[in-house]
Amino acid sequence: MEEQFSPFSFEEENMAKSKFRPLHDRVVVRRVESESKTAGGIIIPDTAKEKPQEGEIIAVGSGARDESGKLVPLDVKAGDRILFGKWSGTEVKLNGEDLLIMKESDIMGIIG
Repeated sequence: MEEQFSPFSFEEENMAKSKFRPLHDRVVVRRVESESKTAGGIIIPDTAKEKPQEGEIIAVGSGARDESGKLVPLDVKAGDRILFGKWSGTEVKLNGEDLLIMKESDIMGIIG
C-alpha cells in the first residue's frame, strides 16, 4: 500500500474523523501536561498536581456575530498554544481523549 501525504497534522485528522466542529466563538483545547518534577528535583505525584492552565487549540468555531449581525472571526487558530483560567471551559471526551470546550473570551492569551 502506498502511503498518502496529508497536509493536516495528526490532531487535525483526528478532529476531522470525529466530525466535531465547535460553534460560534467556541474553541476545542487539549491541555498540555505540566512538569512532574520541580526545579529542585522533587517528583510531584499525580494526586498533588493541579490541572495545567496551558493548552493547544485543536479546532475553532466560525466566529461570533456583532450587533449588526456581521461575522467577527476569532483571534486564535488551530495549533496556537494558549493560557486559560483555572475553571474555564467544559471538559468533554472525544474519541477517547479528554478535551476542553471554551469560549474565546475564556482565553487569557497566546503563548509564543
